[in-house]
Amino acid sequence: MSDTIKLLIVDDEVKFLESIAKRLELRGLDVTTATSGMDAVRIAQSQKFDLALLDLKMPGMDGKQVLEILKREHKFIEVVILTGHGSVDSAVECTKLGAFSYLPKPYELDDLIEVLRQAYEARLKKKFQSDVERMDRLASLAAGTSALGILRAMRELDDEER
Repeated sequence: MSDTIKLLIVDDEVKFLESIAKRLELRGLDVTTATSGMDAVRIAQSQKFDLALLDLKMPGMDGKQVLEILKREHKFIEVVILTGHGSVDSAVECTKLGAFSYLPKPYELDDLIEVLRQAYEARLKKKFQSDVERMDRLASLAAGTSALGILRAMRELDDEER
């Protein structure tokens, strides 16, 4: 298990994508990139990510669509929208869809890193809370259930994480 934050960055501007990926890798993040929404979804189906940084405006599947899919398919991922085409309406809409934050391009690297730190902290809190709730459920089952019943309950709880 890696102790590095796994970040998926999605942007159709290849030079920008390579630049931001390199800058964040130099700061210790494990970065995977995608140049389209479809690629991002495909990659996210085969790997787990802690965070995603999405461009809003992309041809084909846009950042909003990718946001919806990632939040639906990955229970604890936090998503930051980074866009040069922002508006108050799109910021509100993305936040309602589950985006942790919405930042304009051009960005200050220190500001972006701080938002990513906050997003990762929020992810850890959600995961911890979920783990506590799962352990509480197991403890209550253990009080009045057979060993086989406890194993079944543990399997069900484990299946919820997949």
